[in-house]
Amino acid sequence: MTAALLLALKVAVGLLILAIGMDSRFTDIVYLWRRPGLLLRSLLAMYVLVPLVAVVLVMSLDLSPGAEIALLILAVSAGAPLLPRKLMFLGREPYIVSLVVLSSLLAIVIVPAWLALLGPMFGVQRVLESTDVVLVLTKAFFLPLLAGKLFRWLFPQLAERLAARLLGVVGTLFMICVLLLLALKWTLLLEAGWPFMLTLITMALLALGIGHALGGPHPDGRTALAVACATRHVGVAVLVAAALPGPRTAVLVAAYIVTSAVITIPYLSWQRRRNPVSRDLSSIS
Repeated sequence: MTAALLLALKVAVGLLILAIGMDSRFTDIVYLWRRPGLLLRSLLAMYVLVPLVAVVLVMSLDLSPGAEIALLILAVSAGAPLLPRKLMFLGREPYIVSLVVLSSLLAIVIVPAWLALLGPMFGVQRVLESTDVVLVLTKAFFLPLLAGKLFRWLFPQLAERLAARLLGVVGTLFMICVLLLLALKWTLLLEAGWPFMLTLITMALLALGIGHALGGPHPDGRTALAVACATRHVGVAVLVAAALPGPRTAVLVAAYIVTSAVITIPYLSWQRRRNPVSRDLSSIS
């Protein structure tokens, strides 16, 4: 059952990236490249500051080796393929799409680099080779994204109609699989203990704060980057965790996925109350 759930999660990740490819225009993809200030702030928040927060938490707390490895994977897994679904109230905005596409592509290079740098500290250098991660992420992200772009080129109107529905359906199925995995392996959470769960909550809150602070003066930009930092790239995390032997790491990563979802819900409600009228993110810089 556990193996089937992990396989379902991998398939869901591929379908999410496929939907993002179907939903993205070329102008959306290059949106951040044309705004270097926003690009640098986004990358600094997702790829540098949040991983450093995770490293500090691991070094400061007495956690089990399995919990430390799970935090390492979450630290290096920057980006959020579920971001469009979570931020549907903002509309279909180029910053959100560009952030998701860029983070998915950069994950192919940056995740192995972070693992090579931090792996010895967490004891996973011999378990998870960077070259293997490159191959897994290339197949899991580049190919579905390319397939989605090709489908959009061939059937543009159909792609736009299907993309939003596919994101919603697959996102829901993804969370169902995550909850089932936690239900089946709840004893692993007990073994990790309350210190690990409190660490997950702390990491999610700090990541949310980092994204909100660096998202710029525009409220919608702060919201998008905050949720991206807190959510992490669940697809990357699941794929890397599934490459490790045994279900322990995948279950602990699943616990963070649920934790971050619970924490971002009140944040999104707060942002919607503060900014009831969605703004045009094309003005963000």
